[in-house]
Amino acid sequence: MRREDRLGIILQRLNEAGSVGVDELAERLNLSRASIRRDLHLLEQQQLLTRTHGGAVASGVLYELPMRYRGGQRHEAKRAIAQRVASLLGDDVTSLGINGGSTTTEVARMIASRAGLRVVTSALNIASELAVRSNIELVVCGGSVRGESYELVGPLADLTLSNINVDVAVVGVDGVDAHAGFTTHHEVEAYTNRALLRSAERVIVVADSSKIGKRGFAKISEIAAAADLVTDSGIGADDLAALERLGPTVHVVEVAP
Repeated sequence: MRREDRLGIILQRLNEAGSVGVDELAERLNLSRASIRRDLHLLEQQQLLTRTHGGAVASGVLYELPMRYRGGQRHEAKRAIAQRVASLLGDDVTSLGINGGSTTTEVARMIASRAGLRVVTSALNIASELAVRSNIELVVCGGSVRGESYELVGPLADLTLSNINVDVAVVGVDGVDAHAGFTTHHEVEAYTNRALLRSAERVIVVADSSKIGKRGFAKISEIAAAADLVTDSGIGADDLAALERLGPTVHVVEVAP
């Protein structure tokens, strides 16, 4: 397991439980206690937790897991979702908008070899991967950088997105709930994501099943704003039925439990 992946697991556990123990993590990750202590020390240096005797506690009540530690979480599901999204993009799609996130990053990798495609993105990490592709015409929004998601947000990003039109927007979210809609952790990011939705003729939302039934702080849109929602087979039957009733076609990719 890569170090970044296990750091992500530690932070996720902190989000869920509020504290972690060295012994618990050593057993769960099959590592020595010394390795766990070094990981906790690194995360404390980044001010992502506070070390205690025998473990660590979260620095805040809840926080958004930084993007650099999310890539290894549910990677199989995110890759399968990205493959399905790529299959939904017909030859008539010549322009694509993509926001930031670990699942949308997988989508960007899936379409990177496609010829004759113009991609508009608000994500710095996606831009850096596509910038070297001569077959992709890349447009990057301006704006202020959110370190947690590598996204460019704010008035400059919104201005760019309000003056373009794309065939399809692929949008990653932090929460999908039949009542709360599509949500994210940050209100400024939500506003920029809404601008991306408005620029698109068709919206595809991507969210692995861990996001289903969750509500972030800031609303992006109603569920009906999406033509398609792509998730994985961990979604519950009740959630699936409730989301389908609201309008989008829900595509469920099979992944191992």
